[in-house]
Amino acid sequence: MNESNRNQFRIVQETVAGKEITLAHVIGGPMPIVYQKLGLNPQIDYHTSAIGIMNMTPPESAVIASDIAVKSGNVYLGFADRFSGTLIITGEISEVESAVQEILDYFGGTLGYVTCPMTKR
Repeated sequence: MNESNRNQFRIVQETVAGKEITLAHVIGGPMPIVYQKLGLNPQIDYHTSAIGIMNMTPPESAVIASDIAVKSGNVYLGFADRFSGTLIITGEISEVESAVQEILDYFGGTLGYVTCPMTKR
């Protein structure tokens, strides 16, 4: 080992392909700065709105979850990443909660995923 590499470490991270939803959280009435920093639609009523955020593996599951979300109610697809498995939806609190629950029910009941409970704050 040469002197320049002596104090360097190489870290290898792996993900194991499981079928699970590890995060399903609804943020009710978020502060406007949260919408702005996430690049979400700023033209909404912040007092009645919500942000739903989910994480799932395999990450391509976010595509299916996105489709379920927008078909389940009046929600806006803020972000869906098929590489990380992250999904962010916005809308009225009841609509976001309903969409997240629809996703959990379908993935858990039909696709056999391990799902976490929906949390709210």
